[in-house]
Amino acid sequence: MQRTQGDTAGREYPPTRNSRPTANVLRPALRENQKGAWGCRCCPGAGHQARWEGQASSLPLSTGSSCVKYLIFLSNFLFSLPALLALAAGLWGLAVKRSQGSGWGEPLPTDPMLVLVLGGLAVSVVSLSGCLGALCENSCLLYCYSGAVLFCLALEALAGVLVVTLWDPLQDSLRYILREAVIRYWDDPDLHFLLDQVQLGLQCCGAGSYQDWQQNLYFNCSSPGVQACSLPASCCINPQEDGAVVNTQCGFGALHLDQHAAGQVVYLQGCWPALQEWLRGNIGAAGGCAIAVVMIQGTELLLAACLLRALAAHKAAEDVEPGPW
Repeated sequence: MQRTQGDTAGREYPPTRNSRPTANVLRPALRENQKGAWGCRCCPGAGHQARWEGQASSLPLSTGSSCVKYLIFLSNFLFSLPALLALAAGLWGLAVKRSQGSGWGEPLPTDPMLVLVLGGLAVSVVSLSGCLGALCENSCLLYCYSGAVLFCLALEALAGVLVVTLWDPLQDSLRYILREAVIRYWDDPDLHFLLDQVQLGLQCCGAGSYQDWQQNLYFNCSSPGVQACSLPASCCINPQEDGAVVNTQCGFGALHLDQHAAGQVVYLQGCWPALQEWLRGNIGAAGGCAIAVVMIQGTELLLAACLLRALAAHKAAEDVEPGPW
């Protein structure tokens, strides 16, 4: 007798000798349970989901990557120290000038203290981003640090090209700045300090010669003040006069003397010829320092790229790592 489709529907027949075991029916459910416990190894988002659920792995960086990490941190930490000191010195100088009420009538870009503040701030921000990015293994900070270093390298290359191509106009500008510094010697305390240091360091007086101080309102021989026909103490050959304290009046009346007598008291050579001689004698050292700075920055950039690659590989390894049961 033939079985119809209606009779067979809903009936269960006992297993026969040739039928397959019914335990195979549990395999899909077992696979789903194993998938839920182990996570999908082939799915890119499974690792992220496991981390959000508190099942992140703690795979350590390799020894080489750890060395690169701490090398970046140490080098940027060392660079950040002088930058922070320069920033603090610039802020202190601006605070002192503000309390004295001087130097704020001029345009801000001409203030040396502001230049010191901006330079220290830029270098410290870049160095600290490298320190924190390496120490915290933060890819975003490392990318920002690498971009800043690359930008600095581009600026330095542009500055080098401009110095080489515009060397003669730069010399004229520097000579003009020295003359303006002589004329405005008493107008700005920062300019006063810088010009004194240049004259003491280069053992010079004035821009072209010591007679340039005749263009200063206070040192001109026609001035009614007590400093008429005098020179600053930084022009003196022996400003301390073998004493412990600088004699601020050692240059008084020096412009009244003839050249031979004045040469016994003050320097006759101007600062511009002395500066040219200094540049010619130290051009090799200055170029070596510039090359060393560029090489250090290039090395920092390569180390940051190596660490970023190691962090990317580490992240990929965490994504495929199986979670606990």
